[in-house]
Amino acid sequence: MKLRILDDLKDIAGKRVLLRVDYNVPVVKGKVGNAESLKLQASLPTLRFLLERKAKVILVSHLGRPTGPDRKNSLKPVADRLEKLLGRKVLFVRYSIEDERVDKDLDNLKDGQVAMLENIRFYPAEEKNGAFLARRLASLADIYVNDAFATAHRKHASTAGVAKHLPSYAGLLMAVEISNLHKLLEKPLKPFIVLMGGAKISSKLSTMEKMLKIADKVLVGGGMANSFFRAKGLPTGKSEVSRDEVVSARKLLKKKGLVLPVDVLAASSLSEKSNVRVARPEDVKTNEYIVDIGPDTVRLYASYVKEAKTIAWNGPMGIFEVRKFSHGTVSLGRFIASRSSGLAYGVVGGGETIMALEQTGMSEYVDHISTGGGAMLEFLEGKTLPGIEPLMK
Repeated sequence: MKLRILDDLKDIAGKRVLLRVDYNVPVVKGKVGNAESLKLQASLPTLRFLLERKAKVILVSHLGRPTGPDRKNSLKPVADRLEKLLGRKVLFVRYSIEDERVDKDLDNLKDGQVAMLENIRFYPAEEKNGAFLARRLASLADIYVNDAFATAHRKHASTAGVAKHLPSYAGLLMAVEISNLHKLLEKPLKPFIVLMGGAKISSKLSTMEKMLKIADKVLVGGGMANSFFRAKGLPTGKSEVSRDEVVSARKLLKKKGLVLPVDVLAASSLSEKSNVRVARPEDVKTNEYIVDIGPDTVRLYASYVKEAKTIAWNGPMGIFEVRKFSHGTVSLGRFIASRSSGLAYGVVGGGETIMALEQTGMSEYVDHISTGGGAMLEFLEGKTLPGIEPLMK
């Protein structure tokens, strides 16, 4: 997959560059903390590349799922945090994009300076890939750069629409994401082991089918394991499982390479104060929740990871946010990190999975941490994503 990249840009001094980034980060009490700044930090190499070459950079991002303009989803706290990380002023353009004062603010932007537009999802036309909004965004700049891999699977005005109207390039983060994930699809070193967790199979069904064709083993955990248990006629206690999820699980049950937990952690409630015990899937009681994979499953999955030459992980193995239920997820995260950076090529992706990896204290050893969840899954499915297609040569 050949992309138009930043190195293809020549003499951009004084040019306006519309830079799509993914700054969809938690804002707590009007501030973005250190732990929540990972996505901002990931965008800094592209930002610095453009600013050092004296481009005028205009940042576009979304935050949350607003139905219209509202203060709690304003990007102003994100702009404040970016200022500190970047070490230079970020002009925050607070007006509606239809307001002519936006143009006046941007006219004051000097070479090597950066501005940030307000939350692009304040406009319903964004998610509908509205033609007017795409043209309006394009009218603000000379060049478009997409560095938001996490939104590349969305056909939105700020990802796919605007690229029709401007010369379009992949940012450094976008190029790195595509290069590293492509290694999983193009002759990965064997054994190739995939760990898939999280709540639902339905959102990962096509990716799991693809992985079962090219990987040696797909190890299942998290809430999706419950759907497989139910599809096999096993009890899942009080853990919720939808009929559609069970139908999806049945499609995969007979696939070669699929590995399910051999034991689980069963809990009386979903709190830190719950009573927990290790149980075989067939022994889960009607008044219990399945909250994690069990120790025998951790050992089994670790044995596959220890032999792997290529590893991909998307989705936690249990309710890792509760310390009592985090053992399976954190243990395997450590195995993956210790195997990466030499012995195997390790890729971890998805918001929850990255949070879980951070709990291991070993995230720096993983070869690639993908900023995309849904985008990573669709890319691994083999799709050409709508946010990437305009960037291809």
